[in-house]
Amino acid sequence: MTEPQVWTLIGVFAAGLFGMLTLMSTMFIRIIRTEIRGIHHRLDRLDADVNALMRHAFGIDRG
Repeated sequence: MTEPQVWTLIGVFAAGLFGMLTLMSTMFIRIIRTEIRGIHHRLDRLDADVNALMRHAFGIDRG
């Protein structure tokens, strides 16, 4: 192989590696955001359940 071919291969591999790194980090961030939203939804549901249990235990009627 000649020197320009070697540099071309190095550039292609570097671009491929950089592209994969970008793709993986983007996917990782999306997964983390989805998990955080799911945890938030579960906490809201847990709050509603605790409020319902408190109303039942203490005989508090909303209406």
